[in-house]
Amino acid sequence: MAPEPSEIARPFWEGCNDGKLLIQRCLQCGTFIHHPEPECVQCGSADLIFDPVDGTGRIETFTVVHRSFVPNYQDATPYAVGWIALPEQRNLRIFSAIYGKNVLDAVTIDAPVEVRFEQVDGFGAVPVFVLR
Repeated sequence: MAPEPSEIARPFWEGCNDGKLLIQRCLQCGTFIHHPEPECVQCGSADLIFDPVDGTGRIETFTVVHRSFVPNYQDATPYAVGWIALPEQRNLRIFSAIYGKNVLDAVTIDAPVEVRFEQVDGFGAVPVFVLR
């Protein structure tokens, strides 16, 4: 099932299609914001841009899905998903699928990961994170 991007999130998804992880950032106070918002969650400014981030992180928490209710993912079980902490700012996270060699045995809290982009038919690229 492909995500349906809002106008406010369109630069994020365009970045994914270009192979870049772009996170919204406030030009007034420098706060990164994810998921995109119309105003800064820290200072209230509407002066926001999308900046590239490194694309590395650590698994903050995860789960292994054994029974999916999402169309097109029912045959993919089991799979791992989780919150990835990005190093650019404290409490900056992105939710993602987690891949890697023997991922179901290797996935752990605090494991280092890096972004890759996976093509979703009828949509485009989505970020996923791979164990390093």
